[in-house]
Amino acid sequence: MSRYFRVLASICVLACAVVTGGLAAAQDYPTRPIKVIVPYPPGDLADVIARLLGNEVSKELGQPVVMENRPGASGLLGLQAVAAADADGYTLVLGQMGSLAVAPNVNKWQLKVQDALQPVALAYTNYMMLVTAPGLPAKTLPELIAHSKAKPGTLRAATNGTGGFPHLALELLRKQAGFDFSHIPYRGSSQILTDLMSGRVDVTIFGYSGLYPYVQDGRVNGIAVTGRKRAPNAPKIPTVGETVPGYEALGWFGYLAPKGTPAAVVNKINAAVNKALALPEIQEQARRQGLDAAPGTPADFAKAWKTDYDKWGGIIHDLGLQGSRN
Repeated sequence: MSRYFRVLASICVLACAVVTGGLAAAQDYPTRPIKVIVPYPPGDLADVIARLLGNEVSKELGQPVVMENRPGASGLLGLQAVAAADADGYTLVLGQMGSLAVAPNVNKWQLKVQDALQPVALAYTNYMMLVTAPGLPAKTLPELIAHSKAKPGTLRAATNGTGGFPHLALELLRKQAGFDFSHIPYRGSSQILTDLMSGRVDVTIFGYSGLYPYVQDGRVNGIAVTGRKRAPNAPKIPTVGETVPGYEALGWFGYLAPKGTPAAVVNKINAAVNKALALPEIQEQARRQGLDAAPGTPADFAKAWKTDYDKWGGIIHDLGLQGSRN
């Protein structure tokens, strides 16, 4: 028995040393610059967010926060780089919902994002806007849904690609409200707007901030936003949920770290991000981008991620798009 207790005591001492060492490391963190990989090109909204918050997070943590753009493969290249990094809090990724909850369900990825990365801090949510061509007679969402049902398959809905978030948002509207449309995938959003204004397509949906100027000057009709509440600078445009209860299609952006990063380090970064989100000047700049601050705990972020991974993954599966891209 004495030998048993000696072994047990040795294990306890070792475990305590590991815990104590981890706490000490967390208390000292950070002692050098922190890299934030942005898996998208410069100028992308995720890049704008990373740079908007970077200076304030740097001030709070007392070390430089260095941005590195690493675009490619729907965000996979940047996510892989962070997943392969040391789990010490010095390499993070500013990810977004599309690359973390949609793309893994559509693409044949070797990287299992939920096994390789852990949530640190959710920063912002954003939403899309449903708009129609100026000549389309339907001017409200109820009218648009009724129009689509009266002439099944004739409403031409353009998005930036099959299996992308805008396409899935339309499919969710089909599922919840019987909205009927023929999907026309494009390679990008600029040509969609040209064709929408000329009447070659009838409806489109993508980021609110990109569409609002066209609604504001009357070049397209703003039908509804996909968020939880109306846009502050366009209060007359309703949410989809006001017509279709329970409908919501939110994008989000947040910081993640390699799996295994110490909880104390994660919590320290989380607190710094939440503090930056609360600054009035940061709030004003974010509002201009159509962003809503989403402060919370790492557990809150994990819950949002899982909810959307399952929600959009289910629609992707129903459409037969699962694993349809390389």
